[in-house]
Order: sequence, then structure tokens, then C-alpha cells
Amino acid sequence: MASSSKMESSADHQAEQEEEDDDEVEHFDDFTLASSWERFISDIEAVCRQWIADGPKNLLKKDAREVSEEFYKVKYELKFAVKSYCMEYYFGSKNDGKVMDWDPRLHDLQLCFGVKDFLVIAPQSASGVVLDAPEASKLLSAVAIALSNCSSLWPAFVPVHIPARKAYIGIQNMGTVFTRRFEADHIGSQVPVKLMHLEGLYELFVSKFAYSTLDFSMHLFKVHFTMKLTYRSLPPDDDDVQRADADVTESGDDLGGDMHNRTQWDDDCPWSEWYSAEDPVKGFELVALWSEKVVESSLEMAELENSSPHEAQKWILSPNMSSTLTDSSKGNRIGFASQLCLLVDALNKSFEAQFMEDFVSVENPGSDNLNSSMVIPPPTVIDRVLKELFHDGAQFPSFASGEHKTSRIKAAPLESLFAQFCLHSLWFGNCNIRAISVIWIEFVREVRWCWEESQPLPLMPAFGSIDLSTCVIFQKLHMLAICIERKRQLNEEFQDCVGSMDHSSPSIEEDGLDEGSEDSCIMQTPGENLDGKRDSPAIPDDLQDSKQSVSSLGARPEHAAVSADLKPSDCIRRGSAGEAGMMLLKSKQRMHAPFTQEAPLMTEDMHEERLQAVEAFGDSLNFSAFLEREILASDMSAFKAANPDAVFEDFIRWHSPGDWESDVTKESGSSNNPATEGSKDDWPPQGWLSKRMSESGNLWRKIWNDAPALPASEQKPLMDPNREGEKSLHYLETLRPHQLLEQMICTAFSAAADTLNQTHFGGLKQMKTKLDQLYLTMTSALRPLQANRLSADTDTIEDIKRLCGVFEHVEKLLTIAASLHRKFLHAPRLSEAIFRDCCNFYFPRMGTSSSGDNTPKEFEKQQIVTMNERPVVSNMFTPPTANQSWRKVLSLGNLLNGHEPVLREIIFSKRDKVSGNHYAARTPNAYQDELETYRMYICGTSNDLRIALSVVSCD
Repeated sequence: MASSSKMESSADHQAEQEEEDDDEVEHFDDFTLASSWERFISDIEAVCRQWIADGPKNLLKKDAREVSEEFYKVKYELKFAVKSYCMEYYFGSKNDGKVMDWDPRLHDLQLCFGVKDFLVIAPQSASGVVLDAPEASKLLSAVAIALSNCSSLWPAFVPVHIPARKAYIGIQNMGTVFTRRFEADHIGSQVPVKLMHLEGLYELFVSKFAYSTLDFSMHLFKVHFTMKLTYRSLPPDDDDVQRADADVTESGDDLGGDMHNRTQWDDDCPWSEWYSAEDPVKGFELVALWSEKVVESSLEMAELENSSPHEAQKWILSPNMSSTLTDSSKGNRIGFASQLCLLVDALNKSFEAQFMEDFVSVENPGSDNLNSSMVIPPPTVIDRVLKELFHDGAQFPSFASGEHKTSRIKAAPLESLFAQFCLHSLWFGNCNIRAISVIWIEFVREVRWCWEESQPLPLMPAFGSIDLSTCVIFQKLHMLAICIERKRQLNEEFQDCVGSMDHSSPSIEEDGLDEGSEDSCIMQTPGENLDGKRDSPAIPDDLQDSKQSVSSLGARPEHAAVSADLKPSDCIRRGSAGEAGMMLLKSKQRMHAPFTQEAPLMTEDMHEERLQAVEAFGDSLNFSAFLEREILASDMSAFKAANPDAVFEDFIRWHSPGDWESDVTKESGSSNNPATEGSKDDWPPQGWLSKRMSESGNLWRKIWNDAPALPASEQKPLMDPNREGEKSLHYLETLRPHQLLEQMICTAFSAAADTLNQTHFGGLKQMKTKLDQLYLTMTSALRPLQANRLSADTDTIEDIKRLCGVFEHVEKLLTIAASLHRKFLHAPRLSEAIFRDCCNFYFPRMGTSSSGDNTPKEFEKQQIVTMNERPVVSNMFTPPTANQSWRKVLSLGNLLNGHEPVLREIIFSKRDKVSGNHYAARTPNAYQDELETYRMYICGTSNDLRIALSVVSCD
């Protein structure tokens, strides 16, 4: 049994051996793959054939990875012996045309050797280079053989030495005759002085194809030459800035930001009052390109080294942008957006107490937590803020100048007292709820002092009507400012009028009435005024001018019209502003429009109370009249004084024409034609009261019967300034914290945006579009704050925090726009082009932590400078200061305003006709004219030098 099992196992082994032999015969492994090196060549060949068969289009659909614009790569991992290698194929999506010199999109090897598509094979190690020279030669030979078997003309490169040297060796099969070899190396220090100058570099290139015994300066060699010089503007000298700051500090005791900001770039920008922004454009990089020319001697190179960059054929400019533009880390940049975020946090905290004093009081249960986390600035800072608000800015500004026309945010105007308070609060301490409570309490105390001392409220108008489109706090401050002014004028009038009440004669003389005219018997009161109207909506357009209003403080009329045909009743007429174009019903007299008092001012909350009352009692005529009783009584008294013979129906015809129904058939449409109705031939006018006015118990008629005949100047003022002023102060003193913060956020956002909107950025349309979009976004996001129905930790607060991010992005773009505008004031095309590139590059990246591996991390867009723009760009490269000059050794030529190029790149090439040599019969058609036999790329500064050489030989 044992022997039989051994026989079976040996038979099975023999069968397996025969199968393996059959496989080897089938794959021809026995005579073609004699070694691992040949197997390695076969693997490379297989990969290359697959890449060639796929072509660029299919490779793009597979696993190609973008390296730069329209340039991609694919890779494959290989093994040779015990080592692993990575072979990468670099190709462009467009394979037509040749590689252009100095194209910024070129790969490093394309620039060095002038190739288009190429292979790179490197070991998979930490260094990524081949340190052993025999290994590098063997690796390059394997790739060259594989490419030759594929009939491919791709050049292949192997990185050698150490990574810092950027050294390569390479080879390219150019057909059946020519082979191109590549070599690149780098000198990191101790560059020979001769090689720092163009003359020495020219002779270095010539030495590669000329006999070494020749005197290169005495022989002429036609060499093609092109050069690229890169200049970089110097940053502000730190020592000079510190010395300027020291001088400013010694000259004054104030160590505040205003003195320090005199040395800042944004000193005249609108935001400089609140913070100083870092210049986003740190400097510029200028590339001067010399187009290709033929040089025959080293003397010509010496002349080129002394030439000015202005002689270059092309200038290309690129800005050096600050890294903070895309850095989304918190606290990285201080601006309006960062402080607005803190204000939103304060709103979230404001729901924890009922009154502002609770956040400051030690009796508040959460005061310990507040004290530990929130800091209150010292009293000196509080005094400085109050001084700036109430004393330094006491002039009343023009509110319309800084407001954005498309803004629909319910806030205070930028230059108003409350808006300035909100902006100061952003920078008060760290804008926490306790600091805001302290400054608000002191703010209200200062406002009360102005009220009690009858001092004008700074930065607030003391006249006009209440703008209901603003926030309620601004409305209350406006009401208070008006009350202060009226109270002050009443006090002055009381003191001036003691013992003397009759001032009619001077008034008549000042009004310009003729002393000897027969109209002098008409009574004119000193308080009659045509300033401001309070017209009923039902009054026809041709009668609106007839109903005049008079201020309770008594300015004189300017255009009082007087009837020429006087009647006895005219002599007791008082407070007339002129004829109204109608006839009275009971006497054949013309109706006169009286001066009336202005309607009492009302803020938004007062209007809401009145609307709630109307909704509660229904829309009845009597109730509406009850609410307007004082105003109706004042108007009726003034009408009676101006028209002694008038009846209730006359007042209705003048005050509410819609409640007078005319007999059109009898008057032939006279009711619609005041001029016809005013004719004495048509007297008396035909018509009757409307149904609602003719009802029994009508409150309007009752008020008419009780109203005395008094002109507006002798009536009691409709608005009591003392009462309304105290009501406004009560609102400010008892305002709930969250209601204050809601209005502060709306006003702070609006004021910050209006401040930024005053920035001068030239004709940058994209910036204007961004600002318009910001206002629309703010209007939408802040609308829920106006409903006064918020609670802590709602979605609305999260929406406002996201709004802070949008605000920050626009704020950053605006600093870029302002910086570019002032730098390119006389070259607006450049500023517009650079800003357009900045918007396309930065705005999608702002606020994101990662933009992907293939996305460039730095702004690298370039702009071509025209000949007219060169002087502007040249002036940006100011001559180096004394401190900056000694730090650099001027070893390179081609100076630009004293600046040497930070990088010099040169391409030498030699071209030969190959049709006349002994290989001409076998020369491919592509090389019948000229062939670039030698090419040298040189890149260096005064401290290092990199040289890449390619040589074509007929091997």
C-alpha cells in the first residue's frame, strides 16, 4: 500500500510538472525573460503600451489626476528585485502645438528641458530619488528600452542625488537617428562670481559645444537667448515702522489707536475709526520677459545685463496676498464681523434677565457666572465713550448721506446717536452682555441729564416727523430731542413775554404787508406759520394747499393771501392762510383756509396702541373722532377763527370733502370745479352732508358746537413736550434686555455695512454687486428680529451667526478692493482685473477648512502690464531704504529702481541644420530644417544656481 501511494504521488507530481512546462512553452518564458531586469523592462513596456493605447481622452476618464491647468498625470507601481518604483506619465489634455517658453502653467521638467509629455520613474522611498548612480543608469536604460520597443518618443527622467538639488538624468529617443540626453543639477551655495553674470553664463553654454581651447570672447557663436527676471517689492521696513511709532508715542500722551494708526495703510478708510485692518495686498511680484533673440558674443550679454527692465518686451504682474484671507480660524482677524458675532452671543444671553440692571447687580443669581466670564472696562473707558457720544459729536449730521438706498433694515441711521452707541458697544470690552448693560445704563443717564437740563440731544434732529421705518429706540430719541427743543423754546418765550403779550404790529411789518393798505384791518397773529401740513387724504389736490398748519411755537406765515374785497366780517377774521377757493353756505363770503397746528408726533408703539384700540371698539366714526378729538377741536377752532360766518357744513366741505355730496344736476358739476363753485353768481352751493355726518348724535357736530373760535397761535399745543419726553425716557429706562439687543443687532449690522459702503474702491462693479447682495441678505436674515418674538437658542440666532460669516467675507473683499484701488489709482484696468481674479479665487474658499488636494492654496493669477501702465507699476517698487539696502549684496544686474531681481531665469539654445551631415540620408523629415541640438535652462540668484542641459546626439 505504501509503495502504491508513492507511485500515485510521483505520478501526480510528474503531471503537475508537465503542466508547468506547457505553460512556460505557451508564454515563451523559457527564452525571452531570462532575468528579472528583462522582466522589469517587460512590465514597463506593458504599462506604456496601455497608456499609448488609451490616449489622453480615455486616461482623463479613468484615474488621471490634475497637476495644473490642462495638465494631468497617471501613475503605476512596479517592482524590480526587492525595490518598488512608481512610474508617472505626465500629459496635457491638448497635445497640439509646442511648449511655449515661460508659460506659468508649465511643469518644472517642461520648463527645464522644453519637453511636452514625459515619464518620471522614481523609487517609492522617503526621499523619492535614486541615490546610487549605477542604479539610476540601469533604471533609465530599462525605461529607454521599453519606450523604444513601444516606438514611443516620450522622454523619461529619473530623479537623482538628494531632493534639495532637484537633479535629474533623462533620455529621449527622437527616431532612428537622434537621441536627446538630459541632465540637471543645482548649486546651493558658493556660486562662482563669473556665473552670477550673463557673460559668464553665456560662456558656460558655449563651452558645451565649442573647443575648450578657444577664446570665447573672440569667436562668434549664434546662440538663441531669452530671459525672465522676477522682481519682488520689499515689505515695509520693520525698524522704520517701529521708529515712527516711537516718535508718535513720544510726541503725545495719548496712546490710543488714533495716534498709532497714522502709520497704517488704511488711515483714511472709513473703518479706521474703529479698527485697523491688515493690508491684504502685501506686495507685488513683477516678471519682465525678454523675447528670444540671437546673441553672437559675450559682449552683447554684458550689455544686456546693464539694460533696464523697461526694455523687456513683456511685463507680468501678480499680487502677493495675505494668508489671513483664507484662514478661517477664530480670532484671526478683528473687524466688524468678529464683533458682530460677539453681539449675537450677547443677544443669546440677554434672555436670562428681565432688566438691564440685573446683569450688573450683585444680587442677580447668575452674577457669579457672569463675573467670571465677562469683563467690564474701567470707568475711564466708559467716560471716554460717553464723551465721544455726547460732547465730541454734538453736531447734527445729514442722515441720508451714509445710508444704502436699497436697505430695508429697521435700524437707526448711521450718524445718529443710537447707531454710534451700537458701534461703540462693539468695541466696548469684549462686547459681552454685562459690558453692554453697563454702557447702556450710563447712556440712558446721560440722555436724562440732557432732558432735565434742556440740553440738545447730540446727533439727533430736533425737528421733522418721526420716521417709522427706523427702530423704536431711534424714534424715542428723536421724540425726546423734539420735546427738549420745544420745552426750551417755551421756556425762552415765557421769559421773553413776561409783561408783554402784544406783538402784532412788528409781525405785520416783518411779514411785508403794506402799512397803508386797506387790508391792514385783517388780524394776523404772530404764531401763524406755513411750515408743515396736515392734510386729510380726502382733500382734492387743488385744495390741499389751502389747509395750512401752524407750529405751536409760533413761526410767522410767509405767503398769506388776502382778499381784496373786504366785508365787515373780515375785520375779525384771525389766522387765515388765504382763500380756499369756495364760498360759505350762509354768507356770501369766500372761505378762508386757516393755519392749523401740526398733528402730534407718534412713535411706532403709539401707533400700534391706537390701532389696537380701533380693532377693539370697531371702526366707527364716533370712536375715530374720539381718538382725534383734540386734533379735530383744534382744526375747528382755527376754521371758526378764520371764517366767523362759517357753519358745520362749511368745515366738512373743507376738512373732509368726501362727506359732502353735491347736487351735480343743479350745479352742473360745480362740486368738481372749485373755481366755478367759488363764483359769487353760483352762491349758495347746493349739496348736503353724507349719511354718517348727518346722523343724530354725531360726535363731529358736538365737537364743532363746543369748539371756540381761536386761531392756532392762541390754542393750547396739541403735544405736551413734558409728557411725551417723560414717556420716551420711561421706555428707554425700562426696556427689556432682549428688546435692546435685537434693535442693537439690526442697527449694528446696518451701521457697519453703511460704514464699509463709504469705502472708495473705484469702478469695481463686482464689489458693488457684493455689497448689494449683502444688504439683501441682511434684510432677510434680520427680519425676524423686528417681530419681537425671539427666544434663546432659536434657529434665528444661528441664521444671524451665519450672516456674520457672509459679512466677514464681504469685509475681506472690500479691504482687497480698497487696497487695489489706492495702489492702481492711475491704472484702473489692472485693479479691476486683479480684483476679478481675487473674487473668483477667494470667495468660494472663505469660511471653508479645506478646498481639496488639487486646488491651489495660494493666489497665483497674473496680469499682463501694458506700456501705459508700466510707470504705475514701476512706482510701486520704491527704492530700498538704508536698512534694506545693506541687507542685500547687489550682485545681479538689470536693476529696477534699485531692486535686483530675486530670480533670474535664462534659456540658451543652439540650432543646427542636419541635412548636410553624413546622417542626412537617414534623417527624418521632421528634422530637415533645424534641430535644437543644445539647450540650457539656468535659474538662479546671487546665492544659488540651477542648470538643466539637454544635448541631441546622432548615436
